Amino acid sequence: MPLHALTEKIWFPPVTEAAEDGLLAMGGDVSTERLLLAYQQGIFPWYDGDIPLWWSPDPRFVLFPDELKISKSMKSLIRKGSFQFTSNHAFPAVLHYCKENQRKGQDGTWITDELEKSLNQLHTMGYAHSAEAWLDHQLVGGLYGIRIGKMFFGESMFSIKPNASKFAFIQYVDQLKTEQVKLIDCQVYTEHLESLGARMITRKEFMNCLQQNS
Repeated sequence: MPLHALTEKIWFPPVTEAAEDGLLAMGGDVSTERLLLAYQQGIFPWYDGDIPLWWSPDPRFVLFPDELKISKSMKSLIRKGSFQFTSNHAFPAVLHYCKENQRKGQDGTWITDELEKSLNQLHTMGYAHSAEAWLDHQLVGGLYGIRIGKMFFGESMFSIKPNASKFAFIQYVDQLKTEQVKLIDCQVYTEHLESLGARMITRKEFMNCLQQNS
């Protein structure tokens, strides 16, 4: 499949035209309008330098909230009550920590200034959400993502203290379950999220679920 080059027009090609690695298109902007259209169509952004790349991998890594796995050690940590959990109390800070977080095998960040600005706008609009872990009134971990209907598209997480982001994730999944969210998009495989119950499904299954719940 040829790689689609996006311009100022806000549109995306069908996800079935993505390359084998899931890359669908490149270019365009990361305006709130384009980002919302992307998530609604099962597409997410990732940057290569200054150029936005748009992805729809097959298979897709997801978590069904009812399949969340909590290890004995995490259950013990939660019972101790060391961390405190909130949601949407510190979205800009969570986003900025994710932007600045150094990850093994990555140089720099894929969250550009432009994308950070748009995501903060999406939070104000009620689409972008955060979950936070606090220790002694200090933000020590969290995650953010996009919520559309009964779908949550997880984007990034950070942790300053061991297990802080995992704690926030577990607590937030429980919250999303009570809010009738049916699927959490984890995008691509990580061992960390697999240990929490995430698994691969086909892009067709993902798109069917998106159509039913967004």
